[in-house]
Amino acid sequence: MTSVTRLTDLTYAEVDGRKLRLDLYRPDIDGPVPAVVHLHGGGWSRGDKAANAEVRLAPLAAHGVAVLSVEYRLVPEVVFPAPVRDVKAAVRWTRAHGAEYGLLTDRIGLWGASAGAMLASLAGLTPGDPEFEVPDSEGSGGTGADYAPEHSSDVQAVVHWFGPTDFVSSATRSPLEAAIRPPGPEVALFGPGSADEVADVARRASPLLRVSSTAPPFLIMHGDRDRMVPISESQALHDALSRAGARSTFVSLAGAGHEDPSFNSAPNVGMTAAFLLATLSP
Repeated sequence: MTSVTRLTDLTYAEVDGRKLRLDLYRPDIDGPVPAVVHLHGGGWSRGDKAANAEVRLAPLAAHGVAVLSVEYRLVPEVVFPAPVRDVKAAVRWTRAHGAEYGLLTDRIGLWGASAGAMLASLAGLTPGDPEFEVPDSEGSGGTGADYAPEHSSDVQAVVHWFGPTDFVSSATRSPLEAAIRPPGPEVALFGPGSADEVADVARRASPLLRVSSTAPPFLIMHGDRDRMVPISESQALHDALSRAGARSTFVSLAGAGHEDPSFNSAPNVGMTAAFLLATLSP
């Protein structure tokens, strides 16, 4: 464990005159260190890059992995796929400027919780997909700028904490299921449209449907008492990755609910750091 230096509000992109910023937690270690881009939760409509700074982000960085916690645009300012484009822009910025902050830039990870886990997984599973690489269009938040397009947004590791993975199944629930469990916040993320248009967005936004043999290594963690996002969503992603021949590790946290404090426990943060160090270090 080491001390950590925090640099706040570094601009990684600009969209329609609005600066998008990130906070960097860098371990005080000589030489370049591995880096992971972190995405907060909040149902795509709320949340802050500084959330869990002292209990999650800085403790992980103390293990020797730099954490870049990203501000991404939220609903209703934008709809899908704008937040995914922001994530990829942050990866490109890290690759373009990371060396200035003592970061290793050849291999970069993504780490997200809840809604952020969905964004991390989708970005990690769609290398080079033009839908997420091109500047924004009118329908998702305006024109993009300063996204370092000459750099790759590919990542080499993904940490997925208790996020949704399959919007197609949730969109086709029976009336009884819908009455028991009302529609989730993803409805606002998908934006307006006909039933067919929304179904198409649900398919494109589902990480489960993007799995292939070329997927980067995944660490997937989920509580078995999660009442907001069923653990079956993470289990399905792990199973699909394994069937495809990709590397995936699945950890079920006994007794843990959604955003449970146990995710920030020293053993759990240490396990996450160990995965990232093993996957991203030269």
